[in-house]
Amino acid sequence: MVEFASVTEIAGDEVSQEQVQRICNRYYWAGQYCNDKDVLEVACGTGQGLGYLSSLATSLIAGDYDNSIFEMARKHYAQRVDLRQFDAQDMPFDDKCFDVIILFEAIYYLPKAEKFVSECHRILRPGGKVLIATANKDLYDFNPSPYTYKYYGTVELNRLFTDRGFSVELFGDTPVDQISIRQKILRPVKKIASSLHLIPGSMKAKKRLKKIMFGELIKMPAEIYEGMVEYKIPTAISHLHPDIKHKVIYCAATLAD
Repeated sequence: MVEFASVTEIAGDEVSQEQVQRICNRYYWAGQYCNDKDVLEVACGTGQGLGYLSSLATSLIAGDYDNSIFEMARKHYAQRVDLRQFDAQDMPFDDKCFDVIILFEAIYYLPKAEKFVSECHRILRPGGKVLIATANKDLYDFNPSPYTYKYYGTVELNRLFTDRGFSVELFGDTPVDQISIRQKILRPVKKIASSLHLIPGSMKAKKRLKKIMFGELIKMPAEIYEGMVEYKIPTAISHLHPDIKHKVIYCAATLAD
């Protein structure tokens, strides 16, 4: 079985300030859709956003496929959040029981993402939303994570959901023209290293490279909260062509009424 803990950002790991900004951004963005809604977070990992979501939602259920990661979330939240272990491609929920389904930085780990979308279609109420955040595969210096099956850019995300009865809005987060001078200088080096398969896969092995790319590292929080960082509103982008301006792509897919 794949050990997702080795490629997942977990509480206490040394990460860049940008990574904390990005994880907060995606939950702050999702929060606007979750007020007074019944929400499901799929592949929640160690659950950094669950406390924030539960403060907004009418109800929140969250879960993950990997038991070792899932237990970290269970230990932190105890009885505060309804946590369950399940497969994103075969979810153990009744038809039409959620308003919002969240899948952040995990769609590329699914062997068949279309099965996940079909399950979302089944368990969402009419007008419900699926919220996706994913690394942007269309950047020239993109480096894929181990154990992935397929990455989805703007064009592919739009097709994945519209082919199955959803309308789609896309957004870009973390503009590449606003990254640090250090990162801009090192992007070509990263591209070459990625092409030659010289970038290590595990989070532990990547730590040294992060210090080179980002400078001083900080601890990944176990739980984010409102105001932890300044929210940077994502930019609306098109589905007609690949995006090359943002590190992260957001997708808000709405089920027809």
